[in-house]
Amino acid sequence: MLQTRQNSLGVKFEAQCRAFEKDPFPGLGVRKDRLKRLLALTEKHEAEICTAIDSDFTGRAAQETRLAELFVVRAGIKHAIRHLRGWMRERRVATSLPFLPGRNRLLPQPLGVVGIVSPWNYPFQLAIAPATAALAAGNRVLLKPSELTPNFSDLLARLVEEHFSSDEMSVVVGDAEVGKTFVSMPFDHLLFTGSTAVGRQVALAAAANLTPVTLELGGKSPAIFDASCDLDAAVASVAYGKLLNAGQTCIAPDYLMVPQGQGAAIAAKLAGAMARLYPRLGDNPDYTAIVSERHQRRLSDMVAEARESGADVTEVNPANERLGVSDRKMAPVLVRNAGESLRLMREEIFGPVLPIVEYGAVDEAIDHVNRGERPLALYWFGKNSANRQRIMRETVAGGVTINDSMMHLVQERQPFGGVGESGMGAYHGGWGFRTFSKEKPIFVQSRLSAGALLRPPYGRTFERLFRLLNLIT
Repeated sequence: MLQTRQNSLGVKFEAQCRAFEKDPFPGLGVRKDRLKRLLALTEKHEAEICTAIDSDFTGRAAQETRLAELFVVRAGIKHAIRHLRGWMRERRVATSLPFLPGRNRLLPQPLGVVGIVSPWNYPFQLAIAPATAALAAGNRVLLKPSELTPNFSDLLARLVEEHFSSDEMSVVVGDAEVGKTFVSMPFDHLLFTGSTAVGRQVALAAAANLTPVTLELGGKSPAIFDASCDLDAAVASVAYGKLLNAGQTCIAPDYLMVPQGQGAAIAAKLAGAMARLYPRLGDNPDYTAIVSERHQRRLSDMVAEARESGADVTEVNPANERLGVSDRKMAPVLVRNAGESLRLMREEIFGPVLPIVEYGAVDEAIDHVNRGERPLALYWFGKNSANRQRIMRETVAGGVTINDSMMHLVQERQPFGGVGESGMGAYHGGWGFRTFSKEKPIFVQSRLSAGALLRPPYGRTFERLFRLLNLIT
């Protein structure tokens, strides 16, 4: 079976390469047609997509999928359709004086065949959003969705086959071994969304082919409460951002930093805010389950280690339900006074567990963030503009939302991407178009050029022109 899938992958890749050779620069109409078919796939099959994802998670609200996945994707496709003509346009670039009346141009050119490896946590959004950018840029696309969401992956393969020819866009399903073969293919660009550990392996595999990569990874994204913040609004925002998809979100607040002495009071407020969002957990269709037993066990082990170390652990279970026996629901957990050596303080949590760290002056908060790897996201809550400016300038993160959670992700006019351990490269909107394009510089020489006078045989004419060039540059 594995060999069959690997052979199928090779056939699909070669077909897309040959198709691109025949049409290396699709026109505006062709690209818009592909984007409109992608939009139709999104709009016509909403119920099927929600059902498949709910089945894979054994519990995820259709409303959550519609908002966090389908809405985001639709908005991105529509934005691309509206702006595609401008993105494709050959642009003028200023020409330095010595080379006038020649002129410079910049032409965005499709790369070829783009590979996209998408994760399980937002399986539709994180497959189709980068595919939108790749198709807009005129490329062919091969998708490898996660094996942890098999129902959705099979559905996506069927829907893509219905709406696209296989040499335009195609889906390859399979396990981790198929994934390893996928990332070792000589793509013209490879985008991977997932963990930092796997991202390193993907980068190594791509390097063998000199394939450029965009890595959308994760990390420990901090939320920082300044003493000047509107505490009730900040708590409500973090509670929602942390528990959306049960914390299985790459830009979810991973830990919370609060002013010294306020940890216990803010934990109590957070517990109340979480209970208002989810008054019941086990039979509440609004509250998402953990995607697999392995991930559920990893999260439980993190909490157990913190409890055994003497940290203050608060489980937010408003209805006192027994969870995790016949389901994969996990109650939110707040952890205070956790030692820095604990796993939940060192590893990305990716679940409904929130450590709370107290800090003194703003310097201490900055130092704490900077001691760790650079996060994918950072959240700051407050009104003090001087403190906000220091946090913005003295920490490095992939993206920032101020006085809310996760909103920077859905801005099509802003790039989205990581930095350092949280990734490289960016996409969304025009940035995605440029990621999957080669911006080819073109110089158009004028008939009036004096360049021929600088060629051998050298003599007085060369020396006079060379002195003139030095004077005008």
